[in-house]
Amino acid sequence: MAAARVHVIGAGVAGLAAAVALAKRGRAVTLSDAAGHGGGRCRSFFEPRLDRRIDNGNHLMLSGNGAIKAYLDDIGAADALTGPEAAVFPFRDLNTGETWEVRPDAGVIPWSILSGRGRVPGTGLSEYLRGLRLACAKPDDTITRCLGGPGKLFERFWEPLAVGVLNTPCETAAASLLWPVMKETFGRGAAACRPRVAREGLSEAFVDPAVAFLQGRGAEIRFNRRLRAMEFDGARVSALTFTDGTEAVGSGDAVILAVPAWSAADLLPGYDGPQGAQPIVNAHFRLPKAPPPLTAPLIGLVGGASQWVFLRGDVASVTVSAADELAAEGAVDVAGRLWTEVKKALDLDADLPLPAHRIVKEKRATIAQTPQEIRRRPGTGTRWRNLVLAGDWTATGLPATIEGAIRSGNAAAAMV
Repeated sequence: MAAARVHVIGAGVAGLAAAVALAKRGRAVTLSDAAGHGGGRCRSFFEPRLDRRIDNGNHLMLSGNGAIKAYLDDIGAADALTGPEAAVFPFRDLNTGETWEVRPDAGVIPWSILSGRGRVPGTGLSEYLRGLRLACAKPDDTITRCLGGPGKLFERFWEPLAVGVLNTPCETAAASLLWPVMKETFGRGAAACRPRVAREGLSEAFVDPAVAFLQGRGAEIRFNRRLRAMEFDGARVSALTFTDGTEAVGSGDAVILAVPAWSAADLLPGYDGPQGAQPIVNAHFRLPKAPPPLTAPLIGLVGGASQWVFLRGDVASVTVSAADELAAEGAVDVAGRLWTEVKKALDLDADLPLPAHRIVKEKRATIAQTPQEIRRRPGTGTRWRNLVLAGDWTATGLPATIEGAIRSGNAAAAMV
């Protein structure tokens, strides 16, 4: 469909990606968002209590994330991510104090695992072979059903990885979603799975350059503008009602709805998409001084509530995915519990008092990525000829990640 103007509703990563892809092609774009900023969950802000700029939540990316790389190249932010030259993932067992590193081989054949020198401590070859089950996971298979079993590899690698990627407990998380991630990164060797994080912040990497790119190409960007309703005329959207008034959708115009699943449910008649959600709890601590650099800007944790600790200068940020229990606790209790884990993870003095900190709870961080909810993910197109969907909750074939969000935005732009 040829559109005179494309109305992109939602300036999260998916909406930004769609708008950027359209603006590149010279299309007229209006980008609207209910918040006063872009990025959605992928953003940074200044936290007075820490006197530091922090990310709303922590996001680990890998060098093999092709959509992320292309998007950053497009908006002039190719150097916005940082990470080690080597593909290395440090881990620590909080109960035993053991530390180890996962270092994927340069080629696609994992020779170091086959020989034994690259295995996680206490694990055997048969445990790694279970990973091949992901390639033929059935729609109802969960991570635990697919990868669980005797040995320590599940606890020491698969569980922190899967929970971090899928934000869903392994007992209920869809195994089918982890395979494409492994195939595109670890399955391509070390060059595709170097860990990457935002050098300065998520806004500086994904949002601010995109907004500048769009403004430079004449796009209209309107923040603090919530979409309250859509009007339909037969098989098309005919008007959009925002908090600041109603706007007609021209006969050649198109609409990309790039809002969270629960917002789409309020706007789309007969919505039958994902309904369940999972929380994430992030804790940011300002350390007395920057710790000695690790081999990577993060460390995976086993035996505690946290899955990962990210480091940026003197700020340690903790991520707890699938955090139903922790999200229900008070911020003081959460801070004390996670600070204990940070001290163990970074070998800090056990008596070091709780420093300046900020707890961020996202009760609906992502959809629940269970087999039942995955089947409800909609495609890009809708029954209205000028309305398409974008968002990490749509059927991208990937988990609800930044990579998936960008791909969904690209798909929506291509369909328009």
